[in-house]
Amino acid sequence: MLITLAPDYSPSEDEEFMNPMQVEFFRQKLLRWRHDLLMEANGTLASLSEGGILEPDITDRASVETDRALELRTRDRARKLIGKIDQALARIENGTYGYCEETGEPIGLKRLMARPIATLSIEAQERHERQERIQRDD
Repeated sequence: MLITLAPDYSPSEDEEFMNPMQVEFFRQKLLRWRHDLLMEANGTLASLSEGGILEPDITDRASVETDRALELRTRDRARKLIGKIDQALARIENGTYGYCEETGEPIGLKRLMARPIATLSIEAQERHERQERIQRDD
């Protein structure tokens, strides 16, 4: 079913949670985010493939190498994020997007707007983080 959203549409708490309009809104949001990340990655690949470091000064060369290392770490984070976006898109396809993987309760629009790849409600995420701290302290 093809749904066309108004350009100014934004999900509202007054609507039924994860109605077709909201689902389409988040699908488009995730697809745009994924596209932007891929475009940035392509730009990074292009700049890295331009050749070696031509800076004659050792300090300048070190600075360029540090910048490249930082860019590669950023791209690695983006690669992992793209995987999470793909998982969120799969949840949209199978009808589980927007619901907590742990409790099955709605995650909530505010959380999904802030973090569209969220898989846990705030309460479940807090429990998870507390459990991690306890295990780390042991």
